[in-house]
Amino acid sequence: MKSNQQHQLKNYRWRGINNNGKKVSGQILALSELEVRDKLKEQHINIKKVKKGSVSLLTKLTHRVNTKDITVLTRQLATMLATGVPIVQALKLVADNHRKAEMKSILTQINKGVEAGTPMSKAIRTASAHFDALYVDLIATGEQSGNLAQVFERLATYREKSEQLRAKVIKALIYPSMVVLVALGVSYLMLTMVIPEFESMFKGFGADLPWFTQQVLYLSHWVQAYSLWIAVSCASLFIGMKLLRQKSQAINLHTSRLGLKLPIIGEVLSKASIAKFSRTLATSFSAGIPILSSLKTTAKTAGNMHYQVAIDDVHRDTAAGVPMYIAMRNTNAFPEMVLQMVMIGEESGKLDDMLNKVASIYEFEVDNTVDNLGKILEPLIIVFLGVVVGGLVVAMYLPIFNLMSVLG
Repeated sequence: MKSNQQHQLKNYRWRGINNNGKKVSGQILALSELEVRDKLKEQHINIKKVKKGSVSLLTKLTHRVNTKDITVLTRQLATMLATGVPIVQALKLVADNHRKAEMKSILTQINKGVEAGTPMSKAIRTASAHFDALYVDLIATGEQSGNLAQVFERLATYREKSEQLRAKVIKALIYPSMVVLVALGVSYLMLTMVIPEFESMFKGFGADLPWFTQQVLYLSHWVQAYSLWIAVSCASLFIGMKLLRQKSQAINLHTSRLGLKLPIIGEVLSKASIAKFSRTLATSFSAGIPILSSLKTTAKTAGNMHYQVAIDDVHRDTAAGVPMYIAMRNTNAFPEMVLQMVMIGEESGKLDDMLNKVASIYEFEVDNTVDNLGKILEPLIIVFLGVVVGGLVVAMYLPIFNLMSVLG
């Protein structure tokens, strides 16, 4: 809990005296008071008082570092190191030009550590939780081998590919979700606002209503009476399930496996997980990290509990001396093509190349599926909307048609 608070952005108000003996004051967004004092000392300000204050939600959101920021930072450092800029200067350049206060603070902390002789891998691990185990391990390997520029290049490419893949998966999930939400929203408005108007009109007919119309009217009464309770229950169920997934590995594993069985979407999630596994393992292994350590790190970054458990099993069997492709086959989580390519990679000594090829194949398949998702889901969406919304419309017009036939 303490480390979490340590990495939170705070607003520091300060008062002091400058070189000319004039009283000055201001405020600085930073992660620690020490950082504020160092910045003011650089400006030759004699500090009289520093007071910690709260940060508004808008400022927090504006200056909060996300995964994309870390990827952009990695690419910037890779480019500068490749052109011969020293790491300390590269960190200072990015920090000075970055618009986010949190990133400035993180980079300042890393730079301070590196200047003091701390290895960069240790400096980034203590500076922020945004640098995961894979990132730290790869930087440590780069420092040991003297290929830090090459490692940053690999990391930047890996993170860019992973983010593109994640964006595609999110796109695949958003499209059907939005259609379902719109259909439910339209149905709710019809059941609570439109159908009650028809009901008052039907009462004037003084005739028996068709069975289907009666059922829709009962549904309308039920929704009007219990809609708030349903909304609260759904929200509670969603939050409860999220908390259970975090606390119980068994529930997380079960729901992950259910998600992979969903039509179309499950296939996208499965291919995305295999692509990420292959890309992460290839990046770690090609950087010089031993295969067992690479598998351990890859399991943590799997993003899906089903594949995380499978990779942990592969790590256990490989550590016991089983060839990796056989260990992967024993999990029943990987397609035959992936197993064949891993086998060829192991036998030829080009495992990283083969894993990169597997990643490229599956990334392309995810890309292709998502791009064609509209065409795949269009017939299902038409049927869904036709049954849900069309059914309500038909139910309301049936009594009118019956009345017209009687009058006729």
